[in-house]
Parts: sequence; structure tokens; C-alpha cells
Amino acid sequence: MKRLRVAGVGAGYFSQFHLQGWRALPEVELVGWSDKDLSKVKGVPGFRSVEELLDKTKPDLVDIVTPPETHLELARAVAERGLPVICQKPLAPTYAEAVALVDEGGQLVVHENFRWQPWYREAKRLIDAGMLGALHCVAFRLRPGDGQGPRAYLDRQPYFQTMARLLVHETAIHWIDTFRFLMGEITAVYASLRRMNPVIAGEDAGYIVFEFAGGATGLFDGNRLNDHVAANPRRTMGEMWLEGSAGVLRLDGDGRLWWKPHHEPEREHRYDRGPDDTFGGGCCLALQRHVVRHLLEGAALENRGKDYLVNLRVEEAVYRSSAEGRKVKLQ
Repeated sequence: MKRLRVAGVGAGYFSQFHLQGWRALPEVELVGWSDKDLSKVKGVPGFRSVEELLDKTKPDLVDIVTPPETHLELARAVAERGLPVICQKPLAPTYAEAVALVDEGGQLVVHENFRWQPWYREAKRLIDAGMLGALHCVAFRLRPGDGQGPRAYLDRQPYFQTMARLLVHETAIHWIDTFRFLMGEITAVYASLRRMNPVIAGEDAGYIVFEFAGGATGLFDGNRLNDHVAANPRRTMGEMWLEGSAGVLRLDGDGRLWWKPHHEPEREHRYDRGPDDTFGGGCCLALQRHVVRHLLEGAALENRGKDYLVNLRVEEAVYRSSAEGRKVKLQ
């Protein structure tokens, strides 16, 4: 069996989940990881620069897990070697830089893993099977509970405090992508955003209303300060209601799905919720397995860079809507 030689860049907080995923794939040989601080690289050969990493490990695929402002330069360096790259979101600090990254990044896949969380994959399967009937609306209530006080985000991702755009650019973008995955293309948005914690630079709460091409609507109710009912508030980061003509599918904070047929009692819909000892029910591994299948078997690929730009155009419309106090149409 051919094994893909995978190398990565960036050993910050979230890289642990990338490394965990790569190590779980028998089709992958993890050949090296680079970071300016080599003390952060554990259990894999470490390198101080991406050039040294590429020269010495000769990878087949490079995984970029660094802050957004570094992505363009790194993706360009990898593309110059003719190698495919997976790049973490946020893809770039601005939409123009994201377009440049897509144009220059060669074969680029965005590491947008929320659509790979098992509850959303199962919801999509049920939609496609016709269980919900005609889709009416989707609503997600984000409540991770990590944004209060002067130490908000410092223990996990301290750069959150200084991001000029936080709630939508860093967080709600996950649900822009996931709503498109579940409901279809977004045609208009209306948003009202605000900052609740004065120690941070960007917005940390707000409402976004979506209109979809099929006639359904969506609501993202985001607030990073409060939490929700869950053994681990970061497992789902909130709760979802997905409504159709045949009933309502509800996601709770523990990753359970509850199905209520129209005019009938609610009951649990049992499915494989994935492991509870890693991020998002193992969504990083699921995304990585998908990319490996594409590279080794030619399977269809989700979240290519050029496709992901659609999410970023929606993001820009959300910020414009909030700033101008009006609905913004996308199509």
C-alpha cells in the first residue's frame, strides 16, 4: 500500500488534533513538522523553517496550521514545489489575500472541519434520505462560554483577544460553511453584531439571518461569553434545530440528535457520535481521511480553496450588513 508522506507547519494549540488525526491513518507516514519554537514539536522530526522541512522530508502533502497572516507565504512556498496543501481557516486576514492564496496555492484544500463533525454528517444523510421533508429552517445557538473576563481566550488561543474580526471571521464561518452543506447556497444575509467583552478587539456576539436558494431560512445566534448544557461545552459549542415539513431534528450539547416527527413525540435518533476525547467528535481525522482518499483513490473533494471563497463572500456580506444595518443580497 502506498503511504502518503505528510509534513506540517505550526505547533500551536490546535495542531495537536491535526497530529492525532494523521497518526491514526495507516495510509499516512508523518515525516516532519516545523515551528520557529522547536520545543513545541513533539513525537515527530522537527524543523525550524518550512524550507528545511520540505528539503529534508520530501513530503507528498503539507498541512499548514499557523495563524492566518502566515498562510499566503507558506502556501506559496509549498505550491512552488508542486505539492498539495491543506490550510487552516481563517484562510487569510482579508478576502483579497484569501483570493491571492487560492490563486497561488496550487492544489489547496481548506481545513474547515465542522462539516465533518459526525452530527452534521448524519443530519445531511437524513436530509438526503428525505426524512425531514421539505426544509424550512435551521438555527444554531453558539454558547462556548470561553469569552468572559480579562483572561478570555488566553489559555487556549490568545490571539483571539486582538483579532479585529472575531465572532464571524474566526467562529461563525464554521456555520456559514455548515449551513451551506446542509441547506444549499445562501442568497442573502442580515446581521447585527456587537462586542460584549471590552478587553477584546473584535465582536463576540450577534445574530445572523440567512436566506437560502431553496426558500428556507437560517439563524445563527452567537455569544461566546455564555455556555450551554453539555458535559463539554466545546464538543458541539452549542445547539441546533433543523426543521422540515416532516419534523424537527435537534442537536444537543452532548452531540445527541433528537427527532420529532410532525405532531408526534420527540425521540433520540441514535448514531455514531464519534469519540468524546478529541475535538468535534473526531472531525479533524474525518477531514484528513477524506483528503487522503482523494489523493490516493481520486475520490471527489470537498472544501477546495476556490470553493471556500464562497464562504468568505458570505462573511464579507455579514460584516457589511451589520455595518450598514440592512439586508445584503449575494445572488
